[in-house]
Amino acid sequence: MVYARKRFGQHFLHDRSVLERIVQELDPRADEALLEIGPGRGALTERLLGRGRSLDAVEIDRDLAAMLRQRFGSAPGFELHESDALEFDLAALAQRRGTRLRVIGNLPYNISTPLLFHVAAAHEHITDLHVMLQKEVIDRIVAAPGSGEYGRLTVMLAPWFEARHLFDVGPGAFTPAPRVWSAVATLKVRRQPAFEVPHAFARTVSAAFSQRRKTLRNALRALIDVEAITAAGIDPGVRPETLSPAQFAALAAHVTDK
Repeated sequence: MVYARKRFGQHFLHDRSVLERIVQELDPRADEALLEIGPGRGALTERLLGRGRSLDAVEIDRDLAAMLRQRFGSAPGFELHESDALEFDLAALAQRRGTRLRVIGNLPYNISTPLLFHVAAAHEHITDLHVMLQKEVIDRIVAAPGSGEYGRLTVMLAPWFEARHLFDVGPGAFTPAPRVWSAVATLKVRRQPAFEVPHAFARTVSAAFSQRRKTLRNALRALIDVEAITAAGIDPGVRPETLSPAQFAALAAHVTDK
């Protein structure tokens, strides 16, 4: 038995009904390339085997990787990558498989946001994601402007993904049980971005939400002046959380490198 390691943020999903519902929501086809991030002890892996043309799994824990190789190493179409998911080359894998990837995973809570950004950077090589995360992270992903959960993560994913909350999962579905609720969401990659993304988009969004209690006039002072904010059709006196993702793009379009 391989036990969970705190430094990897591991909580192993064992609830059969939750596992089966994830596979049902994914509904993989026989010609698809599946990629599981953080397979852990293989409870979901076992249910995904044979459901697609290929199943790749990325696992950083060498003890778990050894166990997974022993269990599934000879299964047709399965390949295990002992690697850090934050450094894994999704584009290269998609090119090897000759198709876009469908990404699935019970993602480690301690690296959830950077991992989502890493996957988003490879959006051109992905069809969709079905991910389990802390419920508060899922709430942020699907949040609407003006809500308390709306923020940098929401806005940064918006150009590339259509996000939908699927269902919540209680702590008892995991070993060890986390202290928080989890949730599953699907993020479908848009064939075309929701709006044009200027080069300064990430900088603008980051600056705005680093001081979200301030007005745009003050939060973006180092990037853009009041006249430019107004030229973008936005009131400089509003707070960042009231803007839509497209409005952040409009602001970023007025940012010039100094």
